[in-house]
Amino acid sequence: MQRLPAIIALNLAGVVLFFSWYLPPDHGFWFTIDSSIFLHFNRLMTQSHAFALFLAVTNYRAFDAIALLFMGAMYFYYYHRSGREERYRMLSIGIVMLLSAVVLNQLGHLLPVSHPSPTLFFENDPRVARVSQFVDIPTKDASADSFPGDHGMMLMIFAVYMWRYFGRRAFIGGLAILMVFSLPRLMIGAHWFTDIAVGSLSVLLVGLSWWLLTDACDKLVNRINHLLPGARINRFQ
Repeated sequence: MQRLPAIIALNLAGVVLFFSWYLPPDHGFWFTIDSSIFLHFNRLMTQSHAFALFLAVTNYRAFDAIALLFMGAMYFYYYHRSGREERYRMLSIGIVMLLSAVVLNQLGHLLPVSHPSPTLFFENDPRVARVSQFVDIPTKDASADSFPGDHGMMLMIFAVYMWRYFGRRAFIGGLAILMVFSLPRLMIGAHWFTDIAVGSLSVLLVGLSWWLLTDACDKLVNRINHLLPGARINRFQ
């Protein structure tokens, strides 16, 4: 297997990344980074009602649909540029991508970690406030167990799949979507920075490397593509 050294390197990187956060008391230097990011944005929120409103809106559950629209629009761009047979294959890739997201998300929650979000961790800190104190909009600003970040993981998976099947430019577009739609969760305190940068990323480095750098993913894509009724009809025309 030509890509085995790369797969092993990515697995080691994922394991080292996770344990660099998991093993040190109070998560070591990662906690300094985490708390600094949260307290910075929390302070900005208490100083600006407009910023508090922005955070409430961008973390409202319905706002997640906008992220889906952006991902769908980007995927449709490549779908529209493809030929007829390739379009059926893209449908199969999309199905496999969703299956990967579900499986990796479930595996991520098997990690021996229970980590409340910053808003709950600093709940009794007089410096800290929650968006609900300033804006009367139901929004996600807390989580009893925020590690790893589900939302960030889904966006990461999309970006990596775009890279694998559509190239570097598609990957850059996927990264832009990841940054834009994961940042509000960090700013409002529903997630720590490490929920995504350590939790989500370490799961993907281990899980997706064996899936996307071998022929396993392509085999499943081809199998699903073979089963799609439209693809079968097209092959016999």
